[in-house]
Amino acid sequence: MIQSKVENNAKHPQSLSFDIQIPKGALINNFTMNVNGITFSGSIREKSEARNMYSQARARGKSAGLLRTNSLEMENFKADLSVPGGTKVQFELHYQEVLQRKLGTYEHILHLQPGRLAKHFEVDIHILEPEGISVLNVVNPVAKQFANLIDVDQGDQKAHISFKPTVDQQRECPTCATTAVDGKLSIKYDVKREKSSQLQVFNGYFLHFFAPENQPPLPKNILFVIDASGSMWGIKMRQTIEAMKSILDDLRTDDQFGIVDFNHNIRCWKDELVHATPIEKEGAKRYVQNVQPTGGTNINEALLRAIFILKEANDRKMLDPNSVSLIVLVSDGDPTVGELKLSKILKNVKTNNGDEFSVNSLGIGFDVDYDFLERLSQENHGLAQRIYGNQDTAAQMKEFYKKVSTPLLKDIDFQYPLNGISDVTNRHFHHYFGGDELVVAGKVDPEKKTPMESFITATSADEVGLLIETIAEVEALNEFFAQSKHAFPDFAKQYWAQLTINQLLAERNLATTAEAKRGLTKKILQLSIDHHVVTPFTSMLIESEDGKEKMLADSPNSQKGPCCQIDNDPHFIINLPKSQTDVCFNIDAQAGSILNMLSDPELGITINGKIVTAKKAKDGKLNTYFGTFGLYFQQLAIKIEISTEKITLKDSSYTRVMKWSESSSLTYNGLAVSVKKESNITITLDNNLSFLIILHRVWKNHPINVDFLGLYFPSSDTFSDTTHGLIGQFMKEPEVNVYDLRPGTDPEKPIATMNVKGKQLTVTRGVQKEYHYNRTEGTKVTCWFVHNSGKGFIAGHYKDYIVPQLYSFLKRL
Repeated sequence: MIQSKVENNAKHPQSLSFDIQIPKGALINNFTMNVNGITFSGSIREKSEARNMYSQARARGKSAGLLRTNSLEMENFKADLSVPGGTKVQFELHYQEVLQRKLGTYEHILHLQPGRLAKHFEVDIHILEPEGISVLNVVNPVAKQFANLIDVDQGDQKAHISFKPTVDQQRECPTCATTAVDGKLSIKYDVKREKSSQLQVFNGYFLHFFAPENQPPLPKNILFVIDASGSMWGIKMRQTIEAMKSILDDLRTDDQFGIVDFNHNIRCWKDELVHATPIEKEGAKRYVQNVQPTGGTNINEALLRAIFILKEANDRKMLDPNSVSLIVLVSDGDPTVGELKLSKILKNVKTNNGDEFSVNSLGIGFDVDYDFLERLSQENHGLAQRIYGNQDTAAQMKEFYKKVSTPLLKDIDFQYPLNGISDVTNRHFHHYFGGDELVVAGKVDPEKKTPMESFITATSADEVGLLIETIAEVEALNEFFAQSKHAFPDFAKQYWAQLTINQLLAERNLATTAEAKRGLTKKILQLSIDHHVVTPFTSMLIESEDGKEKMLADSPNSQKGPCCQIDNDPHFIINLPKSQTDVCFNIDAQAGSILNMLSDPELGITINGKIVTAKKAKDGKLNTYFGTFGLYFQQLAIKIEISTEKITLKDSSYTRVMKWSESSSLTYNGLAVSVKKESNITITLDNNLSFLIILHRVWKNHPINVDFLGLYFPSSDTFSDTTHGLIGQFMKEPEVNVYDLRPGTDPEKPIATMNVKGKQLTVTRGVQKEYHYNRTEGTKVTCWFVHNSGKGFIAGHYKDYIVPQLYSFLKRL
């Protein structure tokens, strides 16, 4: 539970925020607010029902939502509301998280970011473990200065961690008015494991934890499949090479391994697996060191080659019958060569792999299609992890490898009595790695009074195999939990629900028919409502006691969106994360006008767009679009012209033309350009800044519409303070406050007053479309529309942004 109390001390209305980070994979199960004594409470509804109810009251100046961040393990929950002066608000969020044991410990993470000095700042963590606590460490104390302020009281089965800094202790310096509390408090612990199999039965549910550690490792056969396409150029490749050298060193002598690297072509270090002798490992390190990223991305052929190598080795009896075979794919992008359809790649891999080898995926960077990689691994008994391209890439890759480096068992089966047990989660596991934990949960008949028993069988390094029997008393935990006021009586019930929901979501991803998907969706929805959690099919409707005022909390979007976009007529949509709102406006420029989108004289980057018009007016309006974009990277002396016909790259001595009719890619001095056939082009600078331009085609003889382009900017703090332009000026987010919501002439489009840069603008609530994730249908974006070509929201007049040439820099307004 996270609680925050804030007050608007000003006389005028202000936006008050509750903005916190929760672990990815956690499920929100309650959110309440108290505004000057009026309580708002949350209820779980089917998503469309919740949205319909919310839309009737969304003009009341309140919003709540979940938003993915770039963090490795966290996501944001943010609630905003505009409140009158003197108003007190208390926010309270409840969430539940299944702690997964990794590398021998559980980790509980709290992000502490109050944003200001807090009069009362308190953190309390209580741990209750009936098996006993074996190890407990505070591995990250928020900031070094707080290490001595964190109290740890550890007993045999209980522990209490508290952090309660005074206002003076929170200060960045003795006289500072700013807080030093800005970081994460991370607790790692494990339980005593006198038995590798632990069965807990409580309040009608059972949980079965299995984590054997005293097993000799099984030999493994591992194939590393490394993306060496042009987009991996620079720090991504350097960090991948560094990690691979360390990983190769860690291979055991009874392991077999191989390396496949790919761009538009497929290369193998050796055509077959070799044993991990010191000589072979050194040879592999030299090979990896010389990999040069260039060209396109042929993921399909690379994976099929890896499967072929493993299958051939198996057919030739070169693999130990008790060994575990793994593929580890490292990639940063979508396929651009060979098979491009992701669904076909998934089918090809599954068909060729059968049920034999696990496919593990490491997706590097923000632009990688992580949903595809996650499903690829899900379908093939593997793990997937997103790795953000930065200086920690090598460490993250090595950490991931550790999770799959020590297979101890394979083909693990959990068996339970037929009577009195129902709704059991997955009972068969492909493999078990050291430091991990397998968990099975289910329901127990309340009439069952006899002890519960289970049997676990598995293949181990010993020829005999593994057989473990476990017995647990049905009411054994009642007395233990009765002794603590911090016990959560529904823990087993909610654990079972979250495990079941996650497994059903995975099944739904793999479902091959619409009917099967509908059936699984229905089950997930019912579980979400019964157990009061927000999932992809539910939303939390937060409403006042009289039901007139509402907020909405949705499940998070797994993609990281752009900060700003220009698409269609031309619509400008500016995302303002601090204000948790979207603002949109149109520009009424004439055909042939060239508008500056962004100019950063310090970085030497300018981006301009040329206006085209529709063939004729529709409903009395002649629509305008962007038909050409020009990008100039001055420090590299590279100019890129992107039209609806072709893409042209020029430097002082070289011109290259790329076609929309075929997928292709190239790299040049730190600039990577990737064209996806008849779809989009991504331009990435130094693996840091990435611009997406989407191609919109209309049928050739359309009487009105023309082909046009959409431009999507990154969320980035890389640009300098001198950056300007129609979009560039918003790289440093302005403070925006929307208040005084009231009905407009259209009941579906309420109006409000927007305070921005000292000006008061009248804005209209409306819906625009963005095409970043769905190029065909688009995604609806609710935004506040600023009229008169953005007057008052943009600096100056839109005509101030007209430049003479496609590669001109904008003169500072």
